Amino acid sequence: MASAREMRLRIRSVGNIAQVTRALQAVSASRVRRAQQAVQATRPYATKAWEVLLHLASQPAREVAHPLLTQRPQVKRITAVVISSDRGLAGAYNANLVRFCTESFRAASAPVSYVFVGRKGRDMLTRRRIDVRADFSGLPAEPTFADVSAIGRLVVEDYLSARTDQVVLVYTDFVNLLRQIPTLKLLLPLEFAGPEARVTAFQPTSGPAPAYIYEPDEEALISEIVPRFTALQVFHAVMESLASEHAARMVAMQNATQNAVELGAALRLDYNKARQQAITSDMLDIVGGVEAQRG
Repeated sequence: MASAREMRLRIRSVGNIAQVTRALQAVSASRVRRAQQAVQATRPYATKAWEVLLHLASQPAREVAHPLLTQRPQVKRITAVVISSDRGLAGAYNANLVRFCTESFRAASAPVSYVFVGRKGRDMLTRRRIDVRADFSGLPAEPTFADVSAIGRLVVEDYLSARTDQVVLVYTDFVNLLRQIPTLKLLLPLEFAGPEARVTAFQPTSGPAPAYIYEPDEEALISEIVPRFTALQVFHAVMESLASEHAARMVAMQNATQNAVELGAALRLDYNKARQQAITSDMLDIVGGVEAQRG
């Protein structure tokens, strides 16, 4: 059994760890609220841009075919944009994402190159000797659209120059504080969910369909909207991953704090038992000495 001094040091060490994890939990709780607000703030613009794009694509007489909307006849190269975190202490957040990414591309029909956002995912996947196209680690704690737009420009340029035939996003979708789901989403070529997705705010539920006049023309508008919407999807995925990271870290630090408190209580109980046993042993030695003198 450890000495009383060693047990006191362990109790003090566990108490210090509990203070650190409790502080990290409070910081993550504050950041996850801001990240949720940022995710919700991007949805109205993303929804409206998607509605405009769907309305342009649904025109029967439209002859404009943007290259980012064109499906390649054969996929010879795939680019995966993997969004993880720059810091640890987030439980199984990064491990789950990397496992999901590995399983998703294990049976890929074409070679896969990776664009990393976040050091943890990069460090865990580069050990497998993969092809790294770019690394955008070290984003600000609260990234803006300007901070993320370079990622969208890179994948758009690669797709237009035929360096890649398909671009996918691998990120963690934020559901709630206790549930974050690793997700794979096709980014390029931009696909529509089907005929049901073409019912937008531009189309009334009853009556004749209204006619819209676009200024500038449809070709110029769709050439501007498609690359911007691609970058917007990357930005939205980064916001989702950021909210998921803070939620995972908050839960992990909460569990660590609870475990530290329980471990500290168990150590104090063992320390008190050992101390009581030592006091009892000393008293028995004293009593035995007194009896020996009397004899």
